[in-house]
Amino acid sequence: MKLQKKSSLLAIFLFGSLAIIIVAISLLSFRQFSLSTAKEQVRSVAEVVRVSLTESMINGVIDRRESFLKRLAEVEGLLVARVMRSPEVIRQFGQGLAGEQEVDPVEKRVMESGVPFFGIVTDEINPIFRGTIPFIATQSGEPNCLQCHNTPNGAVLGAITIHISMNQLQAKALLTIGVMTGIIVVFAFLLTIFFRRQLTPVMITATEVQGVVAKAKDGNFSGRIQYTGDDEMGDIARDLNQLMEHLHDNLSTITHDISQLLHYEATGHTNLITTTTEMVETLLEIAQFKQAVEEDRTKFEVYHRIGHILREQFGINTCSIYEVSSPGMNHMKPVIVDGEQESTCKWCNPEILFQANSCRANRTGHVIDAIEDPLICSQFKPIHDNPKLGHICIPVFHSGTVGNVVQIVMDRAHGRLYQLLLPFIRAYLRESAPTIEAKRLLDTLRESALRDALTGLHNRRFLEEYVGTLEATAKRKKHRLSVLLMDIDHFKEVNDVFGHDVGDTVLRVVAKALAGQIRTSDMVIRYGGEEFLVILQEGEEYSGERMAEKLRLAVAALKIPIPSGIMRKTISIGVAGFPSDGEDIWEVIKCADIALYDAKHNGRNRVVTYTPQLVGKE
Repeated sequence: MKLQKKSSLLAIFLFGSLAIIIVAISLLSFRQFSLSTAKEQVRSVAEVVRVSLTESMINGVIDRRESFLKRLAEVEGLLVARVMRSPEVIRQFGQGLAGEQEVDPVEKRVMESGVPFFGIVTDEINPIFRGTIPFIATQSGEPNCLQCHNTPNGAVLGAITIHISMNQLQAKALLTIGVMTGIIVVFAFLLTIFFRRQLTPVMITATEVQGVVAKAKDGNFSGRIQYTGDDEMGDIARDLNQLMEHLHDNLSTITHDISQLLHYEATGHTNLITTTTEMVETLLEIAQFKQAVEEDRTKFEVYHRIGHILREQFGINTCSIYEVSSPGMNHMKPVIVDGEQESTCKWCNPEILFQANSCRANRTGHVIDAIEDPLICSQFKPIHDNPKLGHICIPVFHSGTVGNVVQIVMDRAHGRLYQLLLPFIRAYLRESAPTIEAKRLLDTLRESALRDALTGLHNRRFLEEYVGTLEATAKRKKHRLSVLLMDIDHFKEVNDVFGHDVGDTVLRVVAKALAGQIRTSDMVIRYGGEEFLVILQEGEEYSGERMAEKLRLAVAALKIPIPSGIMRKTISIGVAGFPSDGEDIWEVIKCADIALYDAKHNGRNRVVTYTPQLVGKE
């Protein structure tokens, strides 16, 4: 119910209740006043009759009393005036007039008790007030009753019954009450108008406050109160307007600043409270995400965390994360594909793995949105096979160049949702970019520290870090390893005769030949100087002795170009096995070294497998 209606009903109720109370009190008062007036009127008439009858008795004209009573009944408002004799008077003077002999129960009771009776009696039409008053014999006064009546002092001589009409008194009472009621109604009407005029600013302000607050609940703080009075309502209006302006300005500023951080365009009709709250919560979640990725040990942990956020936070299950190599290499590598680490390229043409510039997101550095333009990127494989699928590719920058590309694949019907989520997804990716870049740089530095700069092979330091993992894996899987330690024959002469540049060329060519003969699961290490170490995982058709001979022949077949022509070189190889020849890799390498020494001692360009008998030949 509106305040204005409430106030009107309240005023009507209050003034109506007041009028009813006043009318009720007036009616009760007038009734009591009417009864009191009628009672005194009856007493007066009774006294006049008593005095008149007494004088008539003394003057001897008592027989004329009936005409007196008739004249008395002609008085306005006086309906009945009737006198009854008591038994004592009847015994002394007889029955009297005919009317004096008809005694009703009230009169009989009054004459017996000597107590007057007053009360309202009604006929079929009008209310009537009746009074029956006893005549008591008394010797006081002159003349007095005892001068004629032979009765004791205080005896009841008779009674008079008087009926008075209440119509006039009732009419006067109703007229008076009607006038009072009219005055009250007019007064109440005027007071209600005044009351409403006084309440109008309150009601107007309350209505406008309700409207402003309703808008504020929906995040719209542009509502203002127009009331400009100098009273308390005016103060409320000004304070609320200032509050709305303050909230609007500050929330708009906060929303704008956060939108700039998130690169998110908030429309002008959004709920400022909801939008700001969601953005602050997003910033908090992003800050927590940033702290988490900074504490991750490897870049793969960061990639998995990004995948987890995309799945759990945004409901994206079909996505790929690509790692872009340095600009000079022009390669891309899928590190996460639909939640699987280092899987194959699934949604794009594999060409992008070897020609990174064929990836439009990598080449342009722009978000590629195939929701708006399905044909924007020709490398997306389902573009013709399944046109219902769309994709969004997001480039992630590392120091000004694209370092990662995140690809989201979805049903095109849901594309609009992902477009709305895109600013928030990019915020997470931006926060993770410095950490991924730093960890990639650390991996590069670590890799460079573990590789020989001349040949590109792993160095001895790599072996020192990897040997524990290698041993543990071989023991767990019960694999047999072969260790091939080899040395380029007469390499010192190359440096001494042709110089170190030619020696470096020989090392590079031999290293490349060795790496080209082994599997990716095996490793070639530049062990030191002209020494190389090969560690093989043996199988039924893949033994150390066979691989050593293969390597020896491959090197012997090399034609190494040098400034003065072609050079040929050979290698000597010592072979040992793990765990058959030692409890750890280093012990096996020593065994291979013993075999290598025997190969070199017995003519070089040969393969020697370690046996315990070789120990005594050193």
